[in-house]
Amino acid sequence: MAVLYIVGIGPGAYESMTIEAEQALRHCPVIVGYTVYVDLIRNHFPDKEYVTTPMRREEERCRMALDRAAAGTDTAMVCSGDSSVYGMAGLILELLEQGSWQGVKVQIVPGVTAAFSGGALLGAPLTHDFAVISLSDLLTPMETIKKRLRAAAEGDFAVCIYNPSSRKRQGYLHMACEILLECRSPETVCGIASQIGREGQQAEILSLGELSGRTVDMFTTVFIGNSQTRKIGQWMVTPRGYRLSETDGKGRQE
Repeated sequence: MAVLYIVGIGPGAYESMTIEAEQALRHCPVIVGYTVYVDLIRNHFPDKEYVTTPMRREEERCRMALDRAAAGTDTAMVCSGDSSVYGMAGLILELLEQGSWQGVKVQIVPGVTAAFSGGALLGAPLTHDFAVISLSDLLTPMETIKKRLRAAAEGDFAVCIYNPSSRKRQGYLHMACEILLECRSPETVCGIASQIGREGQQAEILSLGELSGRTVDMFTTVFIGNSQTRKIGQWMVTPRGYRLSETDGKGRQE
């Protein structure tokens, strides 16, 4: 029985891939994925057969992976970050429900999603309760996205925003910031992480007021702090709420 591995490859750098993900890709003769994601790993697995599709052909890509596994070849479907966080794991499981691929076993291999890899660049922005919200309205109605943003703002969640902008979605990040500003101070500490794990990687800490006017791209992940989030040195930190002991300035507790 062939196995279809749905593999989260992390933010992009080979070093950020989990050992389990690397082993799955090493094992499979065939690797299927979005062209951009496949290109991130191709040099590390040069002996594989690669099957790719461009953006917005996700269902076709998943069907191709299922077909290869159904034909008896262990196959890996690669996803950026984690395969279950805005990835292909859910779609493949929905397709399997149709019952057209008998004998295919699925194994989901987790990866490091951008909320965590980007958060590490900025410090500790998600140490307390947080919400992850995508601003892409290709599959989710905009009214639903706005409703979720307001709920996160009212609940004082730290918020991690995926897909904050693209050529067709200019102004979406400004919209999100304006909704959050209904409940939060313009001085709320925020962060931007771009090209995570790839060439040109950058991280920046700024205020919510400044973020509202910032232009970003689809390779950026945005972090908006809660009411307790602070900048500590170069880091963005959302405290968990520990009661810290006082020290005498030399590291000794009093």
